Amino acid sequence: MSLSLLSAYTDYWKDEAGKHYDYPDIWTSFAKDSLSWVFLWCALALVAVLLAVGLFVRFKRADKLSSYVKTAVTITVGFAGSVIVTMLALEFLDMQESGAIFPIVLVPAIVLAVSIVLGIAAMYVGTLFSQKTKKITAIVSVSCICAAVVAMLVCLIIYFTSGDAASNNGVSDESVNNLALYLTTAGLIAAIALAAFFFGKGEKKDFDSKSISYAAVCIAMSFALSYLRLWEMPQGGSITPASLLPLMVYSYMFGVRKGVFAGLIYGILQAVQDPWIIHPAQFLLDYPVAFAAIGLSGMFARMKKLERLPQVQFALGAVVASVLRFAAHVFSGVFAFSEYATLDNVWAYSSLYNSFVFVDIAIVIVVGVLVFSSPSIVKQARRFHPKTEKPATEPEPAEPAE
Repeated sequence: MSLSLLSAYTDYWKDEAGKHYDYPDIWTSFAKDSLSWVFLWCALALVAVLLAVGLFVRFKRADKLSSYVKTAVTITVGFAGSVIVTMLALEFLDMQESGAIFPIVLVPAIVLAVSIVLGIAAMYVGTLFSQKTKKITAIVSVSCICAAVVAMLVCLIIYFTSGDAASNNGVSDESVNNLALYLTTAGLIAAIALAAFFFGKGEKKDFDSKSISYAAVCIAMSFALSYLRLWEMPQGGSITPASLLPLMVYSYMFGVRKGVFAGLIYGILQAVQDPWIIHPAQFLLDYPVAFAAIGLSGMFARMKKLERLPQVQFALGAVVASVLRFAAHVFSGVFAFSEYATLDNVWAYSSLYNSFVFVDIAIVIVVGVLVFSSPSIVKQARRFHPKTEKPATEPEPAEPAE
């Protein structure tokens, strides 16, 4: 189709959701919506093929199963990387065309995301060498990430104080309840920190090579799946095909403290992917805090009474984590986006709007229960369970020889 013919169609062309695409935004908007469905069907086909081949290998060549699993993971990560690069590129182009918070916030956010990814990779490589190299690599990586965080915060402060943050999202500054936002944000951060401290007792504090590499893979897979949207909400939020499952499995495997950290990184990446930012506390609530709560999904993974029911362990943790995420979004809706409310009771509107969280988590639980119904998968996941470090005991004195 020629450019002139395509531009002629843009005056009346609409997609199935009724969204109108005006030239030149049709290029990026149409590409994002279309490719999300293409990637969704490709992902389903990929999963079906990998599972079918895996079952064949399991029953015909069980000795090759371990090698196949590594190959399947490599293919999956490669596909996830392709989705992330493609969709992020289109997202950045769309923001640049529309003039939405670009580059004052977007560029530092990209730098932060790149710093996190490269920092994790560098720390993983450092673990393969001496302790000194590992320590130096960790210090340099963390320093770069902290510098990127400071840069992004400075740009966010400039963005917020300029008065453009709220107006860019159709919200007046007078409708934002600053005090309530700060208090609810602090309260949820404290609740997540206390839960991570309580349920994370006895966990290994250090990130070893396996926990780092698994974190990178799970974050990448969740981030890629978050682009495959089954339903998208008008003011942010979406229902996806179990996009949070990799993060929840990671928390089940390595514990809630590492899970909260992985969720925090994922939340920052979500802010880059789909930014609805009008206030610093609202930014924390809707992104880092909401998804850090997902890292609590493994809180029941070591409960002895449920040891024979890993599906229940996973489901209970997923419900608690999603309730905290729901609370973060509800507080943000009430105290930051109240002007969007179409009901007299803003609490009822925010709760109803953000109820998509439970639909999203229901899909995760269904898929997660199926995954944890496999004894081999449960056994593999529990290999990485954090074990309580027992204090060293003095050897018992040998009995004197008679």
